Amino acid sequence: MKYIKALAAAAPAVAAAQAYFAEVNANGGVHGRTINYIVEDHGYQVPKAAQAANKLINRDQVFAMLLNLGTPHNLAMFQLMEPKGIPNISPITAARQMIEPPAPWKFAGTSSYYDGTISALTYMAENEGTQKVCLMILPTDFGQEIAEGAKKLAEDGVIELGEEIGHKPDESDFTGALGRVKDAGCDTVGLALGVSQQINAIATARKLGMNDLKFYVSGAGFHTVVAKGLAQQGVMDGVYAGAGWQDLEARVGEPEVMEWMAQYKEATGEDFPSTGALLGRSGAEIFVRALEAAGPDLTHESFIAAMEGLDYDDVIAGNHVDFTAEDHTAADEIFVSRIENGSWVLVETIE
Repeated sequence: MKYIKALAAAAPAVAAAQAYFAEVNANGGVHGRTINYIVEDHGYQVPKAAQAANKLINRDQVFAMLLNLGTPHNLAMFQLMEPKGIPNISPITAARQMIEPPAPWKFAGTSSYYDGTISALTYMAENEGTQKVCLMILPTDFGQEIAEGAKKLAEDGVIELGEEIGHKPDESDFTGALGRVKDAGCDTVGLALGVSQQINAIATARKLGMNDLKFYVSGAGFHTVVAKGLAQQGVMDGVYAGAGWQDLEARVGEPEVMEWMAQYKEATGEDFPSTGALLGRSGAEIFVRALEAAGPDLTHESFIAAMEGLDYDDVIAGNHVDFTAEDHTAADEIFVSRIENGSWVLVETIE
């Protein structure tokens, strides 16, 4: 059995998946087969992603792809996956293109950035006083997802849309952009930036005295490290997120979470699993459960049918996995969280 993931900055997801597969293989594998987990580093470059996918599919003849990182990278690889019906499972991107247009071989891990944005900003409008939203986004598919979600809410009259400000991936000075936010009269900013950029932008806003300004980040910014960023000064408090899983920190006392954290530390030496590790562990479990359900006579057809029958609680991600033939998203919930005293606190679950 061969199974593959293309990797760039998703090292924690790889480590978590490797640890999970090692345990499965040590216990005899799945129906007598061991899982051969092949990893390629595409360096977050689309041409390298396509080159890696060509190797994996045509030379290594992998059975499935798992945890592929990046929206444009997955889209490039789709050109090679589609002709052979190679299942793409739990890509590390929540872009809608991972399952749209629908195809039997496409399986997303969580709800999309778009759905998360709509759910979280609606909650903020109804409960937290959000009225006018400015956007600070990267000119990428990811940034476009957040922008389209906000624009849909503006069309529906839920919020008023202010400035849409584009940024470069290496940008580090957000003073000018925040000045435009202030001039526009926005009370909330939707961010679609890199993690360090998000922390920097929020810290800059606080230094400028914009202490009442609320921020929304998508699942791409829903990381424990974001909550901890400058936590001692309370800089990150009041930041909201809409994501398809729950933050791990609030659930460390749950027995199964504690057991997994101990296993992860033993396998990697890391004391606390990152969000990437959580998503890697979740994707690996989905894959193994589908292999088990497909039975010993494994084909792409039997595997896809097994995927479409999965229905279980993912205690590590804190969500519910249930695929159907009509719904190829593993977990459909949106968990709206807010940073309080340096930790993410769940404020609303939207089914």
